[in-house]
Amino acid sequence: MTADLVVINGVVRTVDNNGTVAEAVAVLGNRIVAVGATSEVKTLAGPGTRTIDAAGGLVLPGFNDAHVHFLMGGFQLGEVNLRDAKTPQEFIARLEQFARNIPAGQWITGGEWDHQWWPGASLPVKEWIDAVTPRHPVFLRRMDGHMALANRRALALANVTRATPEVPAGKIVRDEHGEPTGILKDAAMDYVEKVIPKPDFNLKLAAARAASEYAASLGVTSVQDMSAGADMGVYQTLLERGKLKTRIYGMTPLAEWERLANTGVHAPFGSDVLRIGGLKAFSDGSLGSSTALFFEPYLHEPDNFGLPGPDMVPEGIMLQRVLAADKAGLQIVVHAIGDRANRQMLDIFKTVAEQNGPRDRRFRIEHAQHLRASEIPRFAGQGVIASMQPYHAIDDGRWCESRLGAERCRDAYPFHSLPESGATLAFGSDWTIAPLDPLTGIHAAVTRRTLDGKNPNGWQPQEKITVAQTVRAYTVGSAYAEFAETVKGSITPGKLADLVILDRDIFTIDPADIVKSRVVCTVMDGKAVFSR
Repeated sequence: MTADLVVINGVVRTVDNNGTVAEAVAVLGNRIVAVGATSEVKTLAGPGTRTIDAAGGLVLPGFNDAHVHFLMGGFQLGEVNLRDAKTPQEFIARLEQFARNIPAGQWITGGEWDHQWWPGASLPVKEWIDAVTPRHPVFLRRMDGHMALANRRALALANVTRATPEVPAGKIVRDEHGEPTGILKDAAMDYVEKVIPKPDFNLKLAAARAASEYAASLGVTSVQDMSAGADMGVYQTLLERGKLKTRIYGMTPLAEWERLANTGVHAPFGSDVLRIGGLKAFSDGSLGSSTALFFEPYLHEPDNFGLPGPDMVPEGIMLQRVLAADKAGLQIVVHAIGDRANRQMLDIFKTVAEQNGPRDRRFRIEHAQHLRASEIPRFAGQGVIASMQPYHAIDDGRWCESRLGAERCRDAYPFHSLPESGATLAFGSDWTIAPLDPLTGIHAAVTRRTLDGKNPNGWQPQEKITVAQTVRAYTVGSAYAEFAETVKGSITPGKLADLVILDRDIFTIDPADIVKSRVVCTVMDGKAVFSR
């Protein structure tokens, strides 16, 4: 046997069940065929074999991001970026500069702003941006995607006025006179979103390619796209053209479960590159938008307990849909952030499992950020996967206690407690809501140092986990969450040849320096898809 590719002289951490560490890997076609010492693997190289010298770098399985909004991420790469605007003035100035280069009449979207950086954490209003965007309708999402700011022109096109009614699972923020301020929360964002022109297929194709190239540069070889919906054909076309560098498991909205069930497929269905079968739903909103659903109210809004997600309205519809979709053999993954939302979903999952009978269903709760202590062991007991995003902890940790109080934050983002109780962790980024880079997520889970620098020893440090646990959640755990643990997630002979080479061993360096690591090379399906 002659290998097509060999990687030599590395620290190969296989992430297999034995914690095997080797020096080299051999690949034939798109599969790993050997793992061992460099001297052994080199004997498999022939005249046509490509050799990658890792030069002492760390070799890991390709990262598998368990929660992304992939096409949105591709579009975001070309949109206005307001994520790190530290003041309202910077927010306005960046938008003004961006608007100067956009043709009149074209929508300006994106933004990903975060008002928690600003003095007083005041929400923006349309008056901030009307003067600098007189020729454009503007709709700028907050970084969590659960509220957005519209300018006057966008509100007019959507016919949002003081007479516009509220909608279930949403809120139009109004001033003291009842006039919309420009902030729309959750389901209320639909008023504007439905009048924004939809991008055509070619624009989607370009965004998908940009997202895939960007993922490869970060060592991400697989993603689970929560927003894939009807756009899987975009990824299919990219694959047919030989430009897709990312394996994708695409989710469909739970409300559309019948469209998928009527095809007769079960989860997961497709190839090793493109698969479907998952259904995504929302049981509440977000903490940053004060719409995550809790048993107790927000400290800064004593009458606000959060909002039920759109898939919880009308009452009982979530249970009805999950029962039917699960019976059809599909996988259900549900966004739940507040403690009440998590409790409700665990109860629904329990009822469905009891009524539909035992099977390998792999229910997932996406985020699982705020749990009461009594709910933590239920994940393992019910076989529910905790699909979490470490970066959110160091971001929200800056201000979480001002919303909920110190006591209610004790079990926030329980990266340690969940696996300690036997639960499976699958890690991801929630890109575009957070950066796609897995190294930032690993750093976050291991250090829990908040972005404001005020928690050098970690926010809720009892929930720190090790580098080994974190990497496993980004590889084996994520593969398990999409029914793919037998074909990827570890560097094991017979599995798909997805690898990432880093310039240093993040298992042995100071955890604070993990974010300084860089991807040297990414191999997906046996081919080098990125080299620095």
